[in-house]
Amino acid sequence: MDREKPELNEDRRTFIKKVLKGTMAGSLLLVIPLRADDSGTSEQIPEDIPEQIPGIRGREYDMSRYRFVFIVDVTRCIGCGSCCVADKREYNVPDGNYRTWVERYIKDIDENIYVDCPNGGLDGYQKPRKDLKRPVRDTFFVPKLCNMCKDPSCVQVCPVGATFRSPDGFVLIDSKRCIGCAYCIQACPYSVRFLNPVTHTAEKCTWCYHRIRKGLLPACVQVCPTRARKFGDLNDKESEVYKILSGPGVITVLKKDMGNSPSLYYKGVRREVI
Repeated sequence: MDREKPELNEDRRTFIKKVLKGTMAGSLLLVIPLRADDSGTSEQIPEDIPEQIPGIRGREYDMSRYRFVFIVDVTRCIGCGSCCVADKREYNVPDGNYRTWVERYIKDIDENIYVDCPNGGLDGYQKPRKDLKRPVRDTFFVPKLCNMCKDPSCVQVCPVGATFRSPDGFVLIDSKRCIGCAYCIQACPYSVRFLNPVTHTAEKCTWCYHRIRKGLLPACVQVCPTRARKFGDLNDKESEVYKILSGPGVITVLKKDMGNSPSLYYKGVRREVI
């Protein structure tokens, strides 16, 4: 029995069923992402999805206190794209670029694997592919985002120190110092960085650092209807992420052999994932 899996209420069950059946055309646009302003307030919080990170809101943020990790449960992801929409709205991400995206993996009866990611998963995956010659055996979805490495290659190659790792473990970019050389983009083994066509500086997912410092969850975690994305403090033994990482189940990181020591973990990820 999955200890961490909450009972879905009727509204969430209805939402998921409609997405899976493809009856919610444009349904992703109905999910309004959170946007942290200077007062620390947020907009339209989905029911039964926690807004706050326990132990942070209402307390002065101590950078030495926390050890944050991000967990993606591939077995829960339905490819709805709500996370991508929330991220795009939170940061006004330029079209054709993605701070987070969702890949679709399709396996046919001959064990061939097909991977696609049209528009970064922003529109969801309500329609099946029609170009496959063999019957499909399985389909699953894999969200991608910054891995917040403990030994980040991007930091090592930045010639001006614009990319750095904060004391609380976040790999961030000082856009005022960035010269747009793109060295960090080439060095990242996870291809999560891009050069913003408007600012001409490097950009990537920050796990919504501005929200976390206010005790709020990342926007993508907030809006996920199946709770496939999880975030929390590993130093808190009562946190969900601690219980998941210390409990049963297959937990892994991507490209472990690269030696970057990611803080992004995947639950139920398959060997086909690249």
